[in-house]
Amino acid sequence: MGSKCQPFTSASQAVRFSEAATGSVVRVSSIRRIPVAAPFDLAATIGTVAGPGGTTSRFLDGVHHRASANIEGNVELALRREGGSVVAEAWGPGAAAELEMVPRLLGLDDDPSSFSPPPGPVRELVRSNRGLHLGATGRVLEALVPAILGQRVTSQGARRSYYSLVRALGEPAPGPAGLRVPPAGERLAELDYEEFHRHGIERSRALIVREVARRAKRVEEISTMGRAAAYGRLNAIRGIGPWTAGHVMGVAWGDRDAVPVGDFHLPNSVSWLLAGEPRADDARMLELLEPYRPHRRRVVVLIKRGHITAPRYGPKSPVQDIRAY
Repeated sequence: MGSKCQPFTSASQAVRFSEAATGSVVRVSSIRRIPVAAPFDLAATIGTVAGPGGTTSRFLDGVHHRASANIEGNVELALRREGGSVVAEAWGPGAAAELEMVPRLLGLDDDPSSFSPPPGPVRELVRSNRGLHLGATGRVLEALVPAILGQRVTSQGARRSYYSLVRALGEPAPGPAGLRVPPAGERLAELDYEEFHRHGIERSRALIVREVARRAKRVEEISTMGRAAAYGRLNAIRGIGPWTAGHVMGVAWGDRDAVPVGDFHLPNSVSWLLAGEPRADDARMLELLEPYRPHRRRVVVLIKRGHITAPRYGPKSPVQDIRAY
């Protein structure tokens, strides 16, 4: 795995200045320039691993900013296209370690040309998404927590709870975009149920979040394990099922064959695109995706990017806010 790119050295150091209300603030950043082969779509590629966005990541004027924490400390990373390269700029104590993992984040070890579907709707989606790579964040807990919050609730409700957690518990990111770092495992592990409830998270999901937070070290090891062992460790955690595992393995580990089994809408979208059937269960979805192995996650990503949805026959599920109870 990996890709050829210009090495990060001390010569890459740069100083950036910004004005704050309390006076002049000096932010020191480190920069790495990474050549990418055309076509390469930075926005689409980052969109597959960006997470809930909002308080932890956002695009500003064509530059993707993301806040995170690695073994060296908190970091803010900014990615932008510049000619035939991606320029990565990082702030904070975790800057050097973050720059080392940028090729993995960008999916530069992914070869989209290895996927050549037969004539049909999937091939058309491939053509309209040239330059899309599937990368990996290498941050398992940061992918797990929002995925757990997405269990059995609407995506809108899950994002609202996650944003609330980050605002309350996340530390300010060290860069210029006004982001916050996702809450550390030790902060989440010490929360009691009443505190989770204030963020719209009921007891069952709160218990799972606390469980993975208490196991944060072993959870993070998943990113460097083999595929089968990684799935095994994830699925051994009480409350982690195939939907959560599939999502996390795709985003954090980089499994290009991951399928989030148990998704409410995905089986219908898959069957509508591939078979013209407006309704399907997980078994039918997996049957239809089988010919695309080991690129099933790529197909799922393409379906989502193409906004492929089956006809809807009923009202949307209501968004419930448990903080009112």
